[in-house]
Amino acid sequence: MTWATFNSPAAMNDALLSGSVDIVSGGVPGMLTIWARTRGTPNAVKGVAAFSSQPILLNARNPRVTSIADFTESDRIAVPAVKISVQAMMLQMAAARQWGQANFARLDPLTVGMSPPDATIALLSDSADITSVFSVPPFQYQQLEKPGIHTVLSSQDIFGGPHTFTVAWTSTRFHDKDPALYTALVAAFKEATDMLDKDVKEAAQLWIDDVKSKMTAEKVAQIASGKQVRWTMVPEGTMKYADFMHAVGSIKVAPTSWKDLFFPELHGLPGS
Repeated sequence: MTWATFNSPAAMNDALLSGSVDIVSGGVPGMLTIWARTRGTPNAVKGVAAFSSQPILLNARNPRVTSIADFTESDRIAVPAVKISVQAMMLQMAAARQWGQANFARLDPLTVGMSPPDATIALLSDSADITSVFSVPPFQYQQLEKPGIHTVLSSQDIFGGPHTFTVAWTSTRFHDKDPALYTALVAAFKEATDMLDKDVKEAAQLWIDDVKSKMTAEKVAQIASGKQVRWTMVPEGTMKYADFMHAVGSIKVAPTSWKDLFFPELHGLPGS
């Protein structure tokens, strides 16, 4: 069994369909894109489980920017990938709410594709054109430690509450090939989720070792156990993602329920 994460949702979905990897993980929009593309085919792709529910923050260093309406052509907003990342889509959802659905892409020309670590360096150093970053934990909290950096928007403001941050998904081919293996995979997800619920310190150190972060385990653990962070396999707000993407034409078909998006092993949970 192979599992991978990619910076590009398109690359990871292509790898999944080609059989190069068995499972991929990322933001809900990436899963929705491949779900819609493969729906009704013998090798339809669906979600395995959610990983967590937590906000992502749009931070800025320009004091005059207190809402997205304050951005001008001189601003540049770093997102992991232009137009296709979850952060880019969140910005589109915010723009649709601010100026109407027809203007959902109004801020797209201001976005710049940049990895969260590089975007954080650019924002904190004042040495690049980047004036704002729509990032991910723990980098978004690291940014806020510098005086003058402030939060313009939280994704929970857009969703009106908690929402799934990342998910894992796979193909019907992998799901059906070895039911015992798939059952063991879901059980392993539950074990990891329970471990994080109980004590995030060990996981914090594993993350530091993996990405070679200079943050302390204590700091990462503090962020990972924050009051707005919940480690859960339950999909939350996935239909809000889907409804928006369908409304603006990012996906051609909309699910009727969150259960359409996930394999049956998860259907007993109180998803949305």
